[in-house]
Amino acid sequence: MKRAMISTVVAVMLLSACAYWGNDLLRWIEPETPSVSIGPTNDGRLLHGKRLPSAGPNYRTYSRLGSTLGRTAVNDRVRDTMLDSYMALEEITPEVRYVYGETGWPWGGRFRPHRTHQNGLSVDFMVPVTRNGTSTALPTTPFNKFGYALQFDQEGQSGDLRIDFEAMAAHLDALDVAAQQHGLRIALVVFAPDLQRRLYETELGTTLRHRLTFNVNPSWVRHDDHYHVDFELTGGVAE
Repeated sequence: MKRAMISTVVAVMLLSACAYWGNDLLRWIEPETPSVSIGPTNDGRLLHGKRLPSAGPNYRTYSRLGSTLGRTAVNDRVRDTMLDSYMALEEITPEVRYVYGETGWPWGGRFRPHRTHQNGLSVDFMVPVTRNGTSTALPTTPFNKFGYALQFDQEGQSGDLRIDFEAMAAHLDALDVAAQQHGLRIALVVFAPDLQRRLYETELGTTLRHRLTFNVNPSWVRHDDHYHVDFELTGGVAE
């Protein structure tokens, strides 16, 4: 009985370690072959998709287990765009901790429950938030469907959490700049229309409203806990 208990504990520890570090280990052995996005975001696939790092100085994945399972892979240009934007944000918003959500499989294709995320060019970004005026990473646990079950009112409030629209605007601005350096453009930002007003009221909001395309009508799932970004390939990479 004692030996069986020890074996169970060891097995649980190994599984936990694999879930926590698995994505980073798999990133270490993935080939450097350039990614190829085929077809549209809602009916496409991805060749040589790249896993995103599980965490960095000012960002982390919504779920280390989800990342290990392969649910946060993108086209390599999207990966580089994201990492460059986070690097820029270390200087612009050093106190903010950003969280990215689901992106797609390393091979692309149908990605339930999402209707898009099929060609490596779609990313969900969880909204940056504050708690009692202090920036904090959005809580993502199995109890709130890793952040996807949180509900924010029309003022961006959910319990003691409040959406940091200034940090969100800074992130979109950094993404837009970085995308151009990697042969991409932001084709669409999907965010709850009733919350877009608060985003446009920020210092960068006015320019973002004219630079980027936002959804006009509500999507089939209210995007209040995250903003969905579709990138589009434009050609060469800026030197």
